[in-house]
Amino acid sequence: MKKFDSKNVFGEPLIACSTNPMTGFFRDGCCNTNHQDRGMHTVCVELTADFLSFSKSQGNDLSTPNPQFNFPGLKPGDNWCLCAPRWVEAYKAGAAPKVILKATHEETLAIVPLHILKEFEVIAS
Repeated sequence: MKKFDSKNVFGEPLIACSTNPMTGFFRDGCCNTNHQDRGMHTVCVELTADFLSFSKSQGNDLSTPNPQFNFPGLKPGDNWCLCAPRWVEAYKAGAAPKVILKATHEETLAIVPLHILKEFEVIAS
């Protein structure tokens, strides 16, 4: 599968979001995307307990390990490539996690304006 150009929301090279846990649609540690990524896993976030609870309430339990899919379960403080539409839902519900902009793919800007993402910016450690 061919990836779109790996550019972040600033038009710069996309940096890694997380390799522990391994994230991304391609499971390459980056929030890369292409036309097959129907979920648009493009927003690099720092997970919070509020967001994980919100996501679970929406039917997407990211906290519980699922060994069948080699999924360790996520915890507050983990970085993760989140689906942009889910981030918007969380934003509207007051549960949006912080965003690592240099690791967030520019395709995110198709549904979330940069000025809103900047309100949630956190610098990767």
